[in-house]
Amino acid sequence: MSSEKYVKLPQPHELSEREKEDAMGAYLMMFAALATSLPLPIINLIAATVYYYVNRKKGRFIHFHCLQSLLSQLPTTIVNWGLLYWTLQIFFFDNLEKNDWFYSYLGFAILANLIYFIFSIIAAMRARKGIFMYFVFFGGYSYHRAYSASNRLIYENEENQNIKTEKLNTPPFQ
Repeated sequence: MSSEKYVKLPQPHELSEREKEDAMGAYLMMFAALATSLPLPIINLIAATVYYYVNRKKGRFIHFHCLQSLLSQLPTTIVNWGLLYWTLQIFFFDNLEKNDWFYSYLGFAILANLIYFIFSIIAAMRARKGIFMYFVFFGGYSYHRAYSASNRLIYENEENQNIKTEKLNTPPFQ
């Protein structure tokens, strides 16, 4: 653990309902392409990016969840773009053919999207309850960006209540 100082993590009872709902909304950006009825993977990424920049200054809890959602969407978007490109080449431009590699990639893309979907829904439900869920590759970085004391963002509702209760939320490296 580095010597950098971090701000105290809020416990679920210290967060407002609005903060919990905004944090949950970050994970629901994966449905943006469905709302537009366009099968373009970039729409989800654009929606997550806009949501991040609009909501990140509302509080550290929201900032953490928006950033983690945005970062976790990047690999899935890249996989989906690869699948979209390959599919267009096969069916519309007749440049490639369906082979074992295509079906392997299709299976990988389905699995990656399913894993992303499950983790995002669980994270959204936990965020709605005011509980942190740290994704493997993105949770630590998101925590560092949102809760380091050196973070200079000005948050709308920065309050520290010192209520002695059981600590449910803990940093990712404890």
